[in-house]
Amino acid sequence: MIEPVPACRSGDEGGISDLEQDCKGLSDEPTGGQGVVCASFNQDSTSLAIGTKDGYRLFSLASVDKLNCIHEGAESPDVYIVERLFSSSLVVVVSRSMPRRMNIYHFKKGTEICNYSYSSDILAVKLNRQRLVVCLEESIYIHNIKDMKLLKSLLNTPANRTGLCALSVNHSNSYLAYPGSTSIGEIVVYDTNSLSNTIEIPAHDSPLAAMSFNIQGNMLASASEKGTVIRVFSVPDGLKLFEFRRGMKRYVSISSLSFSADGQFLCASSNTETVHIFKLEHHSTSVDDDSSTWTAYVGMVFSAASTYLPAQVSDMMHQDRAFATVRLNMFGLRNVCTLAIIQKLPRLLVASSDGYLYMYNVDPQDGRECVLVNKHRLFSGEEELPPLLAEEPMGGVGGQTYAATLATPVCVEHTVSAGLTGYSEDGGAKKGEVIPEHELAAGSIRLDDEQEFPPVSSLSN
Repeated sequence: MIEPVPACRSGDEGGISDLEQDCKGLSDEPTGGQGVVCASFNQDSTSLAIGTKDGYRLFSLASVDKLNCIHEGAESPDVYIVERLFSSSLVVVVSRSMPRRMNIYHFKKGTEICNYSYSSDILAVKLNRQRLVVCLEESIYIHNIKDMKLLKSLLNTPANRTGLCALSVNHSNSYLAYPGSTSIGEIVVYDTNSLSNTIEIPAHDSPLAAMSFNIQGNMLASASEKGTVIRVFSVPDGLKLFEFRRGMKRYVSISSLSFSADGQFLCASSNTETVHIFKLEHHSTSVDDDSSTWTAYVGMVFSAASTYLPAQVSDMMHQDRAFATVRLNMFGLRNVCTLAIIQKLPRLLVASSDGYLYMYNVDPQDGRECVLVNKHRLFSGEEELPPLLAEEPMGGVGGQTYAATLATPVCVEHTVSAGLTGYSEDGGAKKGEVIPEHELAAGSIRLDDEQEFPPVSSLSN
């Protein structure tokens, strides 16, 4: 049996334990708040889930003016993992009180679909429409999400005490990425459809700190523990497509990487006060006759000279800098970020352990500094802060101002039947005892019902 990993616990008074800082959540305690233990955006960034000492909360992200809490669950205290499957009623919860057990709920019905126990503490759970992946420190379990049958047990994986992994949401390119080494930044890409290894990517010299797939599942972004360079690779061939430099002066802990839905932008947040947005575009090295300016000439000489310099210097010269940035009014707090389209405009969302969700406008043409348009408190019982609307219209959206955009109506989610068929394999996981009879009679879990949530469109090359 795998040696258990201590659950994320509060440290001694006046501080937070090292393990708690490393856990993939938001473990910092906001002043005077309930405490955001973890936060996660769903697969298409239409919903935010947070875990607290009292349970968990789910929010709809349909508007910048108002943050709607659509569900509040108090089944388990001290929730440190909570993941929602798209806009469906399925939510996965793991509590510090029982860190080896995963509970799956149909939150609209208020019922528990099932629960599963594992040989050591659960460090991460990832979902798409076909697979549910559970990551322990030295093993990974892949379930068929429609009946929760265990399909594959990846045992004796390299020690992964933070539970770092990424799962593509694309049904055709359903890839799983996890660290292949404890000493260097090697990424193992595993195909959860064919249940076979795809490729191993030597991504960084230092151990990995963050990974994320784009929504099409054909690109993978990664960062190491140094946090200075972010690289983007093609999947499944593992070719390096882009390399971005986050900074040079200091090492940082990158906690979140997220692509935009169209795959054109990548945002990265860390324990510093800056969130970076990078634009994924290849720059032409050719110089036209009409552009024979001093700047173009210097650029051409600079590019040519880089071929004669040491590899490290040459790589640094070719690394792109941030297209746009956000300056947070905090430092040292954990947060997660995502890029989303809300009310027809591109937004950067940052959920922070200070207990707030920050919403920024992003100029897709000129980038630069993003404008804060609103901040929402993630706990009830306190007055909502007034919106901080931008004084100037966003650039690059046809002159359309923020005030001219209308909130799209929130889709009414239809209740569907849910159930669980038999489970016979253990492989380190044991079926839970609580399965309501009416759920069993309903048949298989209808998670692919288009009335439950819209299908993800896949883009073919």
